[in-house]
Amino acid sequence: MDHISYFQAIVIGLLQGVTELFPISSLGHSILVPAWIGGSWTALVTDQSKAESPYLAFIVALHVATALALVALFWRDWVGIVRGFFTSLVHRRIETTHERLAWLIVVSTIPAGLLGLVLEHPLRTLFAKPLFAAVFLTLNGLVLFAAERLRRRAPRHRPAPDAVDAEGPVPGLDVAMTQQVSVRDAGVIGLLQSGALLAGISRSGITMAGGLLRGLTHEEAVRFAFLLATPIILAAGVLKVPDLMGPLGEGIRAQSLAGAGAAFVAALAAATFLQRWFKTRTLTPFAVYCLVAGVLSIVRFA
Repeated sequence: MDHISYFQAIVIGLLQGVTELFPISSLGHSILVPAWIGGSWTALVTDQSKAESPYLAFIVALHVATALALVALFWRDWVGIVRGFFTSLVHRRIETTHERLAWLIVVSTIPAGLLGLVLEHPLRTLFAKPLFAAVFLTLNGLVLFAAERLRRRAPRHRPAPDAVDAEGPVPGLDVAMTQQVSVRDAGVIGLLQSGALLAGISRSGITMAGGLLRGLTHEEAVRFAFLLATPIILAAGVLKVPDLMGPLGEGIRAQSLAGAGAAFVAALAAATFLQRWFKTRTLTPFAVYCLVAGVLSIVRFA
């Protein structure tokens, strides 16, 4: 691959920071946007489907930056969740809201993480191409539409006030999550998260859809999606970051830092925007976008 330019790195970093959190697939956009632009950007797309990919190593650095942005935004929550995890181990219990939330995250992360380790490489080399990304982006739009229709059949929502447990203050949104979502539900959502291994399928979109179908409000579902996404994105990034220290990182390390900085800022802005958006709005506009962009991309790359 020709060395990625700083301009390309920053543009893709901004794109990653936004599309990782918006329910529209960051991996799909990291393929489709360069493919639509063409020229020297096309090499970035063809490189991603290779067995050893410098562009993928670069994208992973952007994922780490996005996860760090979520940690920075929800650090108070994560302090309580980590404490809850360890107190539940020490006392062999799952009683407080933070303890329950910690185990929901663990149960959801395990299947997605294991499937990612096994399937990431074969799925990437097979499907990291513009036409496949376009098809899966269209499918992602249908999933979002279906979630909005089927949520009417979800279990009754039980709103909850803010509270305090042994690990500290707990927002009412988190209390509601642990009331509406069971450990079994978390495991199913974890399996569904692995769909994000397919370029065009959104991790946050699938998680939000799962939350809505369990009776969460849109505001609770997006918060749930952000909390569940943080460890899996961060773990995948940390696992792949050593690639940047080896031969795959030659000539792109500085550009990766520039792109990661852009992704961090964009992710903070995107997360803040989405939390406000879903207080009163739905997934439908994102579903429409995925369908339109997906169909146009199918026509373009078929």
